[in-house]
Amino acid sequence: MSFDWIVKIITENWPMFLRGAGMTLTIALIGTIIGAAIGLIAGIIRTIPVPERGFKKIILKVINIILSIYIEFFRGTPMIVQAMVIYYGSAMAFNIDMNVMLAAVIVVSINTGAYMAEIVRGGIVSVEKGQFEAAQAIGMNHFQTMMNVVLPQVIRNIMPATGNQFVINIKDTSVLNVISVSELYFMTKSVAGNNFRYFESFFVACVIYFVMTFIVTRILLYIERKLEGPDNYKMLGEELDAQPGMKQ
Repeated sequence: MSFDWIVKIITENWPMFLRGAGMTLTIALIGTIIGAAIGLIAGIIRTIPVPERGFKKIILKVINIILSIYIEFFRGTPMIVQAMVIYYGSAMAFNIDMNVMLAAVIVVSINTGAYMAEIVRGGIVSVEKGQFEAAQAIGMNHFQTMMNVVLPQVIRNIMPATGNQFVINIKDTSVLNVISVSELYFMTKSVAGNNFRYFESFFVACVIYFVMTFIVTRILLYIERKLEGPDNYKMLGEELDAQPGMKQ
């Protein structure tokens, strides 16, 4: 590996690397946000109490089957295959000339949604049943219980998994080059094709990927600490008891 070539590649092609990194972050961020919303909705629906009989039970069973198929399919197939099916399949089957950026966001979003649905469902199930019973005892329905009692806890608890999914999406956008999305990997291939220095070009891309994921990870850790609150806070009663002369 030649250090001079690395400097030369960065100096001559930094706009392409910058555009590719920007596209990668944009797709990963939008896809993670939409996917988290999909997973949140799917997770809430899959934890709705099923009545013993009636039309509502049939409807919920059908919805649960559809969601289960969606989750199993998109968790069980590679994103690169999903990208090919959605982009080229929509053109062949439905004659839809889809924009590559739109196709990329759709692929990342629905793939993320499938994983987030199970993460959210697990977070909801982990909440103590006593909290559900207490909410129902004061007259809350399932939606009110979720919004006011369960989801605030679930969102805090699934933050590490959501952040991990964001980091995974940053790396997995590289497979979208098969539908000609101009993300970082696609741009790096173009740079390497022009100078025939594949090792040096992809070494630069490797460093950029690491810097992006490292910064995102540190930001997410900071947000997690903020959500957890201070570790050494004192209640007012404790503060008063600690003052001299307050105890009898």
